[in-house]
Amino acid sequence: MSQKLWQVLPMGPTGYADSPYQTLSTFAGNPALISFDSLRDDSLLQEADLQDFPTFPENYVDFGPVLAARSKILQRVAREFDRRATPILKAAWMRFCEDESKWLEDYALFAALKDEQGNGPWIDWPEPLRRREPAALAAARKKHSAAIQQRKVLQFLFFHQWLSLREEARKRGISLIGDIPIFVAHDSADVWCHPELFFLDSNGSPTVIAGVPPDYFSATGQRWGNPLYRWSVHEDQGYAWWIARLRSTLNLYDIVRIDHFRGFAANWEIPAA
Repeated sequence: MSQKLWQVLPMGPTGYADSPYQTLSTFAGNPALISFDSLRDDSLLQEADLQDFPTFPENYVDFGPVLAARSKILQRVAREFDRRATPILKAAWMRFCEDESKWLEDYALFAALKDEQGNGPWIDWPEPLRRREPAALAAARKKHSAAIQQRKVLQFLFFHQWLSLREEARKRGISLIGDIPIFVAHDSADVWCHPELFFLDSNGSPTVIAGVPPDYFSATGQRWGNPLYRWSVHEDQGYAWWIARLRSTLNLYDIVRIDHFRGFAANWEIPAA
């Protein structure tokens, strides 16, 4: 017998506590999963770049130091991308930016602003940024243009590598099973960019949050804490956000598991207070 299925957790960029079910974007990929070996194969990473890379234990992972060290290397790769990338890779990068522009531009700005704000949640940002006032966004894009460009490069590299991995899996007869959480994190580009799709107050805080009734796993039910969808607004928009989300997910996997179905069938609406 040989392996036929490979199931993975959600692969979005993680925030506080590194949970794959509380990501900073439902569309973006996690740069922590970018392969250094593949970067070498594409001539984007050189041995000199790794001279100061620390040695880590092999039997456990301390995410903080590992992510910090990897981030330093990846930032260098992103800065040098235009100089090191082949013409073919540059053309693929340009197509990616065009094809994914509907989420990529906003996510790259969101990530750059989180860095500027000490990784604080967007609800605590200065009011003009929190409310996405056009003048404030334009000024932020200009101020953080280099950081935004680097974020976009890293997203391209993640998807470039993942789609290569998926093609290799297909050749070996392996289907990839992805995981899509029904709800998204409040501190995410999704909620910051589309507040009208969620139950939020005038300041952007959730008015109600998600949970589920008692079941086999919990005799008292569960309080998840994610903002709830305004389904009437989604309906008015032809479920465009959900369609885009599912289409994006299906570009990465052969099969998608919704985590979890009870959230669709019988979720609780809990007052946020």
